[in-house]
Amino acid sequence: MTSVRRIGIGLAAVGRPAYITAGRERDLGDARDVEALRERTWAVLDAAYAAGIRYVDAARSYGRAEEFLAGWLAARPDTADVEIGSKWGYRYVGDWRLDGVPMADSAGSVSGTHEVKDHSVEAFAEQSAESLALLGDRLAVYHVHSATLDTGALDDAALHRAMADLREHGIRVGISTSGPRQAEAVRRALDVTVDGEPLFTSFQSTWNILEPSVGPALAEAADAGARVIVKEAVANGRLAPGGATNSRDDRVANLADELGTSVDRLAFAAVLAEPWAGIVLSGAVDPAQVASNVAATGLKIPAEVEDELLDLAEPAEQYWAARSARAWA
Repeated sequence: MTSVRRIGIGLAAVGRPAYITAGRERDLGDARDVEALRERTWAVLDAAYAAGIRYVDAARSYGRAEEFLAGWLAARPDTADVEIGSKWGYRYVGDWRLDGVPMADSAGSVSGTHEVKDHSVEAFAEQSAESLALLGDRLAVYHVHSATLDTGALDDAALHRAMADLREHGIRVGISTSGPRQAEAVRRALDVTVDGEPLFTSFQSTWNILEPSVGPALAEAADAGARVIVKEAVANGRLAPGGATNSRDDRVANLADELGTSVDRLAFAAVLAEPWAGIVLSGAVDPAQVASNVAATGLKIPAEVEDELLDLAEPAEQYWAARSARAWA
């Protein structure tokens, strides 16, 4: 049986009213004001802690996730063994609206915007100060949020020097990755050093049955001594009960049925089977989902099912195009 300590809780889906995960109308309904989501976040954290989970992931762009988490930590003094990670690089601008705020893109079209990306050293200074003000010495890991090859975060020496200051104060520095070129971002980050030491020693990447392309790069990171955290194990709800969007998703769900388990448990078990996966994040929005995800630690996937799952992976470009098209709800 896999240790529950390899499961973490991510707050992307409970720290703000809208997100791209499927089934939010069913799971959250209309109770999405600040106090309702604060209460929901605390319920998820309580369930996770009771189940043995000891890693929690937040971000500056997850609405009030850091605030909710800080309040929970203060109200639960017996949770000193919980490790806290957060991220900087996006600002939440959604104004607590399901449709976001109107904002013109580079082509001049206007759409609802929920977050804005900024990987400048100035943004790091501002957002790290905000995270530290809320989480203080509980902040143990700080990631660049969705570092890619084209944002400059992996090449900016001034930014690296500023982030190294966190490292010198005992905070592990890393990157999270998204998009079809995750593997390139991980490998580029592994090469970044400050004062002769690797700067980025934590990697949080999307890996799941449908999009496993970053796996070899994450294995390299783990071999180099870095911590690997996997996000989006259930593909933003596609691999959760009722979330299938195409025949590949349906086949994973059918395989889960044949094993007498749920599709989210199968998806989690597939990640947990990878030796380089240190922590796998659950995006649960209620205690029942926490329990279901945790149950994956007791599931061993038969070899013939593993072989079939390998054939269900989508081309990375196709997977990320579909993800980008998902509506916030």
